[in-house]
Amino acid sequence: FTPPNLTRFKMAKQMPTLDQISFHVQLAHGSPTREIPGFRSVKELYLSISKAFQVPIDRIMYCTLNTHKIMMENLLGGQIGLDDFIFAHIMGNQKTVKVNKSQPAIGLTVSDNGGGLSFIKKIREGTLAATVPNIKVGDAILSINGVGATNKRHVEIARMLKEIPLGAEFTLVLVEPNTFFDQSMGPRTAKSGSGNVGAGGGKKTLRMKKDGSAEVVDTNSISEEQVKIGKIDDLLDAHIGIKDDDLARSIYEAAKKTVDGGKDEEAFSAILDEDFPDFEFTDDFIIDAFEIVNP
Repeated sequence: FTPPNLTRFKMAKQMPTLDQISFHVQLAHGSPTREIPGFRSVKELYLSISKAFQVPIDRIMYCTLNTHKIMMENLLGGQIGLDDFIFAHIMGNQKTVKVNKSQPAIGLTVSDNGGGLSFIKKIREGTLAATVPNIKVGDAILSINGVGATNKRHVEIARMLKEIPLGAEFTLVLVEPNTFFDQSMGPRTAKSGSGNVGAGGGKKTLRMKKDGSAEVVDTNSISEEQVKIGKIDDLLDAHIGIKDDDLARSIYEAAKKTVDGGKDEEAFSAILDEDFPDFEFTDDFIIDAFEIVNP
């Protein structure tokens, strides 16, 4: 099995354009393989998947790369290698979970799919959420105490959970990914796509930008930048309980702009206050994020 992009471009000296690339996709619970064109955003990707598989777009939860399993470390973010294989996770069974908030921190890290759906990206060990069997990594959050949780930013979902009073019982309506494998589809083979497809053979990456555009770049040229963005994303998780590659990238770019302009943490703090007033970043977060970019 050779991804279509490598066949066409592994010997190319110049970067392919967006209309020259395509990706192989399967539904994570089992399907034939489809080929979809290059895309500029996650929403555009979901639209292509919806058309290719005749699946309602609002049933698409998120995508993983090179594995059909619910592995958050393989979650599709703001960039994808041209040799990556995409697996789309579709909504399965809905469930209602009642929890007594016996600890101040519930222990959930919330992310979103870029299309208005927030889901559980991590459950911290030793926390309240880790003791509730029906709350699982990969579950999407549909409502909290009867209040709809769709079409909200994941920071709003994190705030809703945080504001539940200590000692109160609350109700979560969740939906888990469909993990049923349709036997009529046949086994996962190399020809039709496999559960785990090796990545990293190529040197080019499709990078989606915040302004809605996308570009193909050399993987090696963004590795150091991506490491720093990943560290800022980890800070977001530690400080406010969310994972957001786009937000982490925006914070990185704000810090880099501050550093390149010869300014200090106070100028960086002013940019964050102006651009992201809803987050109310603490001084510790601002200092740590600035030091990642300007060690």
